[in-house]
Amino acid sequence: MAHHHNHTTENIKVAFFLNLGFAILEIIGGLAINSIAILSDALHDFGDSLSLGLAWYFERLAKKGSDEKYSYGYGRFSLLAALINSIVLVTGSIVILFEAIPRLIYPEATQARGMILFAIIGILVNGIAAFRMKGDQTMNAKVVSWHLMEDVLGWVMVLIGGILLLFFDIPFIDPLLAILLTLYILFNVAKNLKETLALFLQRTPNNINAKILDEKLCECDQVLSSHDTHIWSIDGDNHVLSTHLVIDENATKDDILRIKRECKEKLLGTVHIAHVTIEIEYPSECCGDSSTNIILNS
Repeated sequence: MAHHHNHTTENIKVAFFLNLGFAILEIIGGLAINSIAILSDALHDFGDSLSLGLAWYFERLAKKGSDEKYSYGYGRFSLLAALINSIVLVTGSIVILFEAIPRLIYPEATQARGMILFAIIGILVNGIAAFRMKGDQTMNAKVVSWHLMEDVLGWVMVLIGGILLLFFDIPFIDPLLAILLTLYILFNVAKNLKETLALFLQRTPNNINAKILDEKLCECDQVLSSHDTHIWSIDGDNHVLSTHLVIDENATKDDILRIKRECKEKLLGTVHIAHVTIEIEYPSECCGDSSTNIILNS
């Protein structure tokens, strides 16, 4: 897991410096060619740079192992970065809409060649950063990747708009592109924000079916039933599971060790569960949690 985090951290670091440098260039160029689409994207990119900086810091922090304060380690800080990043994107998008809508009503002339030049640079810069993030699976990395892919798509739209302006006198195309891109960003970021909040509230991860996991546990020899199974995610990629297994009264110490080993192998072979806690019980014991559904071994 450490190598995975090192890879993710380095990728976010590269994305941060690429994004910040290009945002500064966008402001200079956007003012020079009078493009609200480019200035809007500059504001968006500065928000991205702030988010990426936080993501980089929190991803480095997430590499720390467990200690007395955080018994599961610092991986959840990666999820916190994803939440902050999503909020920044939503806020920045609303600001951009307020700036672009008046320009749609009262459009101003824009230098088409300048738009095309910046669009080509933007596609290359953000495309390189997005490619480096490919394969990173933490929620933080996914949100960062979405930031970068949004920028690539945005610059493709700006490129198309610049080409149209070369041949047609349609100055409203510049603010129109800014508005369309912003609405597209808001729609997709809202989905990421919903997912991140759900993980913060310890909802079972989307790719895990708790009932199926319980059934797999009950396939182990001498396991009579399972109950009180809980699954939650640390960072959207690494999960935690705890469960109670009711076993045969005649099970020996060696049987218990075998059952634990077999059950962990079944769980780890199914999904990426970083921590597994199994409590063993006998039929005569009272768990004390009568509200939990019990899965019987058939």
